[in-house]
Amino acid sequence: MRLVRASPVVQTRAVGGPADQPDYLNMVIEVETVLEPLALLRHCQAVEQLHHRVREVRWGPRTLDVDIVAYADMALDTAELTLPHPRAAERAFVLQPWAWMDPQATLGGARVSDLAARAADRGGLALFEPTERRT
Repeated sequence: MRLVRASPVVQTRAVGGPADQPDYLNMVIEVETVLEPLALLRHCQAVEQLHHRVREVRWGPRTLDVDIVAYADMALDTAELTLPHPRAAERAFVLQPWAWMDPQATLGGARVSDLAARAADRGGLALFEPTERRT
């Protein structure tokens, strides 16, 4: 796997799930890989496990959540993985960083930047500005 590009990090309010969750940090990356979609999903889940991901409450607080939003132009619908991600076109916390990373990106035939402008959670998104630097 090779990192092609990465978006800025955004801070967002939680979308869905239990009330009173803390804000989340989100970003989008583009990678090149020889892994097929289900193998890539297993790899993403292994990365989550390395960061102590626990799946207790759907859309609940978590240490890390790695989703496959799109895999080229592939459409896939299995019990394990749906591509493109079924809610990506509605979520500013995915769409806006993606649009900043790749202004020409499309999802389902629509420009990602146009989808981001219409997303209901757009108001809860801001560029992340860390208050302290780690050394």
